[in-house]
Amino acid sequence: MDESAHPGEEARALVRRVASAKAAAVLGDDPADVILGADTIVVLDGEILGKPRDDREAAAVLARLSGRFHEVLTGIAVRQESRLVAHVEETRVQFAEMSGEEIAWYVASGEPRDKAGAYGIQGLASRFVTRIEGSYTNVVGLPMAAVERLLRAAWQQP
Repeated sequence: MDESAHPGEEARALVRRVASAKAAAVLGDDPADVILGADTIVVLDGEILGKPRDDREAAAVLARLSGRFHEVLTGIAVRQESRLVAHVEETRVQFAEMSGEEIAWYVASGEPRDKAGAYGIQGLASRFVTRIEGSYTNVVGLPMAAVERLLRAAWQQP
């Protein structure tokens, strides 16, 4: 599935759209099946930070995150038959100031590869996170409290 942003599409709209498209694309064997679609992105100053192409790009992204807040947005969509409910969870994460040596060490660990925003909060990057506003599980992977609320809402619809 193409997860790229449409021209002029805001980050929140992007993750909601992609999560909804993922949920809609899956065919369940039984009409009672509940399908969950999700998509997560990292945003800094309105710019979506994807997965770094290489270690050099990872270091540049980490240097931009250093000492600043950024947002982690996850779109969640739950579908059952023709009903679809969707939500966007936002978590703000603040990084400590990181020296060039710290960034080089972290990049050399290999952990930033294949991670949006060039870090994994549950791993070595945890030492750089000074503040989280919102759901920790949103940053790790899937915002479980929001998923539960959405599943309940999906079953309560007429």
